[in-house]
Amino acid sequence: MTVGSVLVTGGTGYIGSFTALALLQADYKVVIVDSLYNSSDEVINRIELICGKRPAFYKLDITDEAALDKVFVDHPDIDNVIHFAALKAVGESAEIPLEYYRVNVYGSICLLRAMTKHNVTNIVFSSSATVYGDATRFPNMIPIPENCPIGPTNTYGRTKSTVESVITDHIEAQRNNAKKQGKSGEQWNAALLRYFNPAGSHPSGIMGENPLGVPYNLLPLLAQVAIGKREKLFVFGDDYSSKDGTAIRDYIHVLDLAKGHLVALNYLREHHPGVRAWNLGTGKGSTVFDMIKAFSKAVGRDLPYQVVGRRPGDVLDLTANPTLANTELQWKTELTLEDACRDLWKWTENNPEGYNQSPPKEFVDKLLAEREH
Repeated sequence: MTVGSVLVTGGTGYIGSFTALALLQADYKVVIVDSLYNSSDEVINRIELICGKRPAFYKLDITDEAALDKVFVDHPDIDNVIHFAALKAVGESAEIPLEYYRVNVYGSICLLRAMTKHNVTNIVFSSSATVYGDATRFPNMIPIPENCPIGPTNTYGRTKSTVESVITDHIEAQRNNAKKQGKSGEQWNAALLRYFNPAGSHPSGIMGENPLGVPYNLLPLLAQVAIGKREKLFVFGDDYSSKDGTAIRDYIHVLDLAKGHLVALNYLREHHPGVRAWNLGTGKGSTVFDMIKAFSKAVGRDLPYQVVGRRPGDVLDLTANPTLANTELQWKTELTLEDACRDLWKWTENNPEGYNQSPPKEFVDKLLAEREH
């Protein structure tokens, strides 16, 4: 018995694939669209291996409104969207800003237009903590609450905050237009999920982050150092005003994060709140050196690093205040930084080529045996 049907854009990416898995495990029907620009459709096989269900998949670009339209025509039961599809590298966004605005902002507009045409009224948007910019510019804003003023310091963050505004304006307009016609309009809802640094892999060891090309995040870079794909980690700046001089981030296990998307969607469907923003994070900040120590411990040896200058647009502290999600969504993180490091190392050590290789047979056999029970 399915509880609903969800279109997941960017669903073969890191967080999208784990969210698709969580939705299937919660008895949603899932349709994934993705351009495969920075991901692999092999992950669909891994999702099926883990949960025994296979999501439908369309290879398309989020800026192709006609292709999106066809998906809604093919699947008239889709009644919700979780929207991940985007370009996501902070550094690259400064080099090709127009492409970031085209994909992230125009792509979201194409999606909203197609949704509206087919009367699909709930959207969960994968936003980012980067929309807050440097929260240390205000007193008492660390850890960062949702009412912290928006003020991104880079192009990527500006595309995310722009899409938040587009979604907010759209949902409010749909509600107001319905009221003018004497209807409630309460079926139009959006969740803006702002999160921090997702980390970790599936504990089975067959599903994880699979960035094509150079990873941009700390843990996948450390993982590549550990398997010898890179010589050392570059630490960008050790002159921040933290305990050890390195920047502070809030690392959240990808399984906890995926669950956050599921509960946010359920909340929209049950409570019809209009537009709500929620931070998804642990509330605990870790420095870069904390992370190097934690991952080195999981690997069993010290990993080499070199301190270099700060990156432009980087800020001291991006730690979430997750109180609102804890209370309203009844959601909180359950897995630790150690769990994330252990799971990531199991994935990386056993799948050095990511999805370009077959998963280890003993891991698959164990999963299939668990599924039979």
